[in-house]
Amino acid sequence: MSRAEARLPVRVPGPLWSLGLLRSELSVTFRRWRTLALLGVLAAVPVLVGIAVRIETSDGSSLGPGGGGGGGPAFISQISNNGLFLVFTALAATLPFFLPMAVGVVAGDAIAGEASAGTLRYLLVAPAGRTRLLLTKYATVIAFCLAATLVVAVSALLVGALLFPVGNLITISGTRISYAEGLGRALLIALVVAASLIGVAALGLFVSTLTGSGIAAMATTAGLLITVQILDQIPQLDAVQPYFFSHYWLSFADLMREPVYWDDLTRNLGLQALYAAVFGSAAWARFTTKDITA
Repeated sequence: MSRAEARLPVRVPGPLWSLGLLRSELSVTFRRWRTLALLGVLAAVPVLVGIAVRIETSDGSSLGPGGGGGGGPAFISQISNNGLFLVFTALAATLPFFLPMAVGVVAGDAIAGEASAGTLRYLLVAPAGRTRLLLTKYATVIAFCLAATLVVAVSALLVGALLFPVGNLITISGTRISYAEGLGRALLIALVVAASLIGVAALGLFVSTLTGSGIAAMATTAGLLITVQILDQIPQLDAVQPYFFSHYWLSFADLMREPVYWDDLTRNLGLQALYAAVFGSAAWARFTTKDITA
């Protein structure tokens, strides 16, 4: 605790004050040009994928094996048959890099950005308390995880409906489900993808408590994301890869099986919860003992 904080009388904020703090944090975060730019880039990815697939299949050919389209993200060969598959493809294309990078930027800037701007000390002078403020910051990052994922999904849903036919769809297992059930699974997949990012959010928040520079925190978080992604592709590290937060990210595809294959999905969610607990605790331990001078 800094000397300025120690001289102030202790005030315990009520629940309504805490909700006001969260509402304020959400408002500030989602009104920043940087946040809007990140969401804009994420929304553009399904548009680019949809247009590329539309152009590639304009002559009646198909993507995927035997169709001249080669490989690509999961479900891409099915987009021309049903636009709903663009949702699954866009999430598979953005999850390895774009989504976690965007979350890393927001999480890395959560505490360090306030410190570099000189506003962190004033937030702590208010009756927030360090634990309450940290939880509010983390809740805001989680809200961004959900918003970013839904932006990708909704953009893909609209583009897919405009450029391709929609209707009943075939699951990975070869069974046919209705379009309404497909929409339900798309929403569930989006929620699973958002939940897959809570480990990255906690990691970024922890990094943010280690430095007073928002740029340094964002760069460090981005570097860690890239490093883990590279390590997860090295065959010689297969013994430790199941413990990387990114290892089960694409397990959401199992929601398109009939019946749903839950094993890797539960492993992914459990791993994200573990990372959130470990790095969330580390962030709390660091932040509550850190001397705030800016």
